[in-house]
Amino acid sequence: SCHCTPAWVTERDSSQKKKKKKGKKRKEIISKPGSWEKLPLPEPSFISPSGKPYIQPKREIPGEEQITLEPELEEALAHATDAEMCDIAATREAEAGEWCEPRRLSVVQPDKYKPVPDEPPNPTNIEEILKRVRSNDKELEEVNLNNIQDIPIPMLSELCEAMKANTYVRSFSLVATRSGDPIANAVADMLRENRSLQSLNIESNFISSTGLMAVLKAVRENATLTELRVDNQRQWPGDAVEMEMATVLEQCPSIVRFGYHFTQQGPRARAAQAMTRNNELRE
Repeated sequence: SCHCTPAWVTERDSSQKKKKKKGKKRKEIISKPGSWEKLPLPEPSFISPSGKPYIQPKREIPGEEQITLEPELEEALAHATDAEMCDIAATREAEAGEWCEPRRLSVVQPDKYKPVPDEPPNPTNIEEILKRVRSNDKELEEVNLNNIQDIPIPMLSELCEAMKANTYVRSFSLVATRSGDPIANAVADMLRENRSLQSLNIESNFISSTGLMAVLKAVRENATLTELRVDNQRQWPGDAVEMEMATVLEQCPSIVRFGYHFTQQGPRARAAQAMTRNNELRE
């Protein structure tokens, strides 16, 4: 008897052997370092519903839309990269009197940097201010020592001491003067006796929670202060100080402007309600 192998079995075995050989050869190529980059990529094929490969038809440009270029420009465009194409377009626009700055493809142009000039140094003469505060000069209504960081602590203490009896200064500002708790205690003693000051600003200093608490307690004994700013100290004062701030605003209806960013929701809500009430009462 003769056993004949079907044709489809023979074709299957031969195709599987070819696949194994190709797969083995491909693995050998991939195993070599850097050889994977040389592997041929399969060409994309687009099959139409009828089963035939799809060939995109060429669009014929009408005669009125065709543009004849100079031979040199035609040759340059044929071998130009994207960046060079942008430069050529910019050059042509420049010749036509339009946009002259060369443009690059896919390059984000940043905004031009506009330098911000530094604040001019504070020209205040501290010794002269101290003399005028001591003499109760009626023309001196504002003491601004902001950003003067080399003021000796004894001189600031003397200034606060002189402010106790002054009756004309309405605004006293010590922003960014490197003041600490000793100055905060001197400011607190001044608030207990001064009866003309309306605005106090001690922001951006090195005052701790102890110094801020002393100032807040002294504010309760002052009936003329309408503005108080104590924000941006070197360290966060803590929950107890924020609660004291809210309490002071509730008990001192004269304060209508308060500078501080609360971190706790409870004191923030109380302070906002107290400030609204104080402003309504003042109106």
